[in-house]
Amino acid sequence: MKKITLILALTAATLATQSLAQSRKTVDCYCTDKSGSRVELGELRCMNVGGRVFLARCEMSLNVPMWRDQKSDCIVG
Repeated sequence: MKKITLILALTAATLATQSLAQSRKTVDCYCTDKSGSRVELGELRCMNVGGRVFLARCEMSLNVPMWRDQKSDCIVG
């Protein structure tokens, strides 16, 4: 009887895990610019923050999209 209970419990746990894995959705990660427009990961933008102008790249940090300073000045053409 204990074997049947164990088998049923393992089967239920396996089915629950499979169901959970199938229900997960992939989340699109991206940054937003000053106007709220979508900016894809890896794209560069010229930023003006507190009077300082610099080049920044949209990157991930601890599962959060963020702007990372590229330690470079913007080239305005």
